[in-house]
Amino acid sequence: MEKNPGLDEIMAEKRPGNSQGLSPTALRAKRARDKAMAMTTKRKDRKAQNQRIGQRSDSDIHHASSGTRRTSIAYNRATHTRGEVN
Repeated sequence: MEKNPGLDEIMAEKRPGNSQGLSPTALRAKRARDKAMAMTTKRKDRKAQNQRIGQRSDSDIHHASSGTRRTSIAYNRATHTRGEVN
C-alpha cells in the first residue's frame, strides 16, 4: 500500500507523550482540557472513593448513580466487541 506523500507533512510525529500525533498547539490544548477535567469536584470525589474502596489490579471500578461496581479489565477494555464504540 502506498503512502500518501502529503499526509506525512500534515501529521505530527508520534512519540512518547504524544501518541496521537497531535501538533504542539493541539497537544497543549488537550493537556489543559484533560487536567481541567481531572480537577473537577466530581472527578476528585471518584478518585477518593476509589482509594477508599481499594483499586485492584484485576478489575476496574465503575461509578453509577446507584453506587459502584467492579468490572473485569478484559470486559472493560473489550467494548468494541460489544458494539459500544463507533
